[in-house]
Amino acid sequence: MRPPIVQRRLAAILSADVKGYSRLMGEDEVATVRTLTAYREVMAALIRERSGRVVDATGDNVLAEFASVVDALECAVELQRELKSRNAQLPAPRRLEFRIGINLGDVIVEGERIYGDGVNIAARVEGLAEPGGISISGAVYDQVKKKLALTYEPRGEHVVKNIREPVRVYRVLGEPEPTGPGPRITRIVGRLAWRRATLLLGLVLLVAAGGAAVWSLYSRWRPPGFELPDRPSVAVLPFENMSGDAGQEYFGDGITEDLITGLSKLSGLFVIARNSVFAYKGRAVKPAQVSRELGVRYVLEGSVRKAGNRVRITAQLVDAATGYHVWAERYDRDLKDVFALQDEVTQKIVGVLAVKLTAPEKDRLGRAPTRNVEAYDYVLRGLEYHRRTTKEANAEARKMFARAVELDPEYAMAYSAMGWTHLQAWQLQWSRDPETLQRAFELAQKAIVRDDSLAGPHDLLGQVYLWKKEHERAIAQAERAVALAPNNADSYETLAEVLAWSGRADEAIEDIKQAMRLDPQYPFFYLWTLGHAYYLTGRSDEAIATFRKLLARNPNFVPAHAFLAVLYGERGLEEDARSEWAAAERLSPQASVESLRQRMPYKNEKDLERVLAAMRKGGLK
Repeated sequence: MRPPIVQRRLAAILSADVKGYSRLMGEDEVATVRTLTAYREVMAALIRERSGRVVDATGDNVLAEFASVVDALECAVELQRELKSRNAQLPAPRRLEFRIGINLGDVIVEGERIYGDGVNIAARVEGLAEPGGISISGAVYDQVKKKLALTYEPRGEHVVKNIREPVRVYRVLGEPEPTGPGPRITRIVGRLAWRRATLLLGLVLLVAAGGAAVWSLYSRWRPPGFELPDRPSVAVLPFENMSGDAGQEYFGDGITEDLITGLSKLSGLFVIARNSVFAYKGRAVKPAQVSRELGVRYVLEGSVRKAGNRVRITAQLVDAATGYHVWAERYDRDLKDVFALQDEVTQKIVGVLAVKLTAPEKDRLGRAPTRNVEAYDYVLRGLEYHRRTTKEANAEARKMFARAVELDPEYAMAYSAMGWTHLQAWQLQWSRDPETLQRAFELAQKAIVRDDSLAGPHDLLGQVYLWKKEHERAIAQAERAVALAPNNADSYETLAEVLAWSGRADEAIEDIKQAMRLDPQYPFFYLWTLGHAYYLTGRSDEAIATFRKLLARNPNFVPAHAFLAVLYGERGLEEDARSEWAAAERLSPQASVESLRQRMPYKNEKDLERVLAAMRKGGLK
């Protein structure tokens, strides 16, 4: 007789239990059971929403299974956020704080139950979580590290009973939080739950009073975790591609980015950066969630359908304070009218939110970037390639931008974009030819001659001047870019970077913090700019903490290892310094004192010598 076949599958397992459950039961059994029952109902509902299922719920434990590890972790974040909100309504001694652990592994299936090493590891990882926190195994970390806007702290390897190999464990930290004294990584349990206000009176006033009421009616409403700006704040979500052709994805992305760019030029608005909103691409999210996570009042969402020479765009502006649509419209136009269409959407938003425009802003608002739709299409395609940040994609992007220039020799954006490909090649050392940097310089100038109102070419020119060590010119160009696009996070980051290298690091700190507020899910290199500025101003503790946060997101970033080594060396922490030098040299074996001298454009010789002296002391030749 053949033995029964054991059914197995790969699953994401979530295990949760309550801190101090026995004590709580001893103090007030009835109240504890009542609270636990209510919390389990909430947890079960959230688990179902994320396509998971509750496998077991005995005692104070909850065991759930998910087909997707991303769903499992996103669910855990929502669970802790919701439980934190509910606990806030209870006296401190009566609060139930869950610890959550997640593992990805093989499980044995028997009916509705699951067993095996995958489950055992999840339980062990859960035991290593803090009350109200989340821990994940290395298997989970490897899958989610680049997919979610979270950060993770390594907690080392741990031995699990009956498991041969030690298990890597990571503590889940919250989304980057740029408010306050520098960018903090807030624990998930510290996130306040957001409650949507549904006020019928508000809706009546909105309809009756028009655009001016939209901003004033809820001016005291605040999304948790952020101080609401003193002007209307907007996040433009990626417009959905409804063309039925994945090859048209770039077009919808381009429309979205152009709307962000257009709105970012208006000083009367606060607009979230492309980088943060595109983290939601392909995800079904509610405006309330976007508002909570990005710290904005309004969310613009929509779709694009491109077919032949026709384009249809739908757009709706949602007030996160009420959940109601403030404005919605559908446009069916010829493709050649796409710029007028974008301008019309922008004008509608400006009108509804009662944004006051300056005279230069009014002039810039209706200005089409090109009269050639085909050239525009090539620029959109080129931008898609350029963002891949590979040598091959960079070369392909350059071809696209060159073709756009051929089609429209007056297209400033195309010259600027082509210039960025040359600067990227120089910065990433795909080209060591000085002509590469010179070419970026020339293209930036050509763009500015054709349209001085674009921030991008000034940003580009500022960075080129920095590499040329013409610091005052670099600052002037970076400041010009910020003035032209007061909501452009990257322009603030460029200004901060230039100021730090130019001996004005105190000012750099303020500008990089503004960049982080405009782009709450900011790229890791923003942390480099902040950490570098902290180092230069003598704020060593903050510099070390910032570089550590950076390496938690990108452990292969050589400058962070190098500057941590410098900081540790200056404190006499020789062992820590040697460890960071070893990491830097392993990742960049060709590095030398002379090569770094050429790659660090300090204006003040004393700043440069301070760094180089520490590097020589660390053994760098």
